[in-house]
Amino acid sequence: MPSRHAIGRPAASFRPGGRKGARQPLLTCEKSSAALEFALIAIPFFAMLIAIFATGLVFLSQQVLQTATTETARLILTGQAQLGGLTAAQFQQDVCTNAGPLLPCSDIYVNVQTYSSFSSMSMLNPLQNGNFNQASMNYDLGGPGDIVLVQVFYEMPVLAGPLGFTLANMAGNDRLLQATAVFRNEPY
Repeated sequence: MPSRHAIGRPAASFRPGGRKGARQPLLTCEKSSAALEFALIAIPFFAMLIAIFATGLVFLSQQVLQTATTETARLILTGQAQLGGLTAAQFQQDVCTNAGPLLPCSDIYVNVQTYSSFSSMSMLNPLQNGNFNQASMNYDLGGPGDIVLVQVFYEMPVLAGPLGFTLANMAGNDRLLQATAVFRNEPY
């Protein structure tokens, strides 16, 4: 009686536990399945990981800039900047000192404006056609009881991420971060 295996195809090639060294079809071979699954998942996984780190760095830089702006704006609020004759460059340097080494001073810009009421206030947008307009910056500290708007801008270079992910909102692959403080000067 002929065996089942003599029909023209070896049974070992269709059974996972067949002869050692026998060829197995791709669908039943499990030796490289983990590598194949990782290859399919690796690109989206690393793209997501890079996007998370890039977004986290932007949020960290934004918080550092806001904290430095709030701390430095107190010099205007309390009248120390006015009585000490603080210039725009000195105010910018104080922001840089409060920001620490994370934000380079060369990319930080300061806009200080005075208003008669909170309702008449308007925020400055220094972007024109995707480029930063440094000429639009003002520096008016006001006097006792005046309402002051302090805006600090930072041009942060960002890397273009994988799969087209980018956080840039300016030309040249940069992101403009903005920190703001609004207050009424104390009667110093």
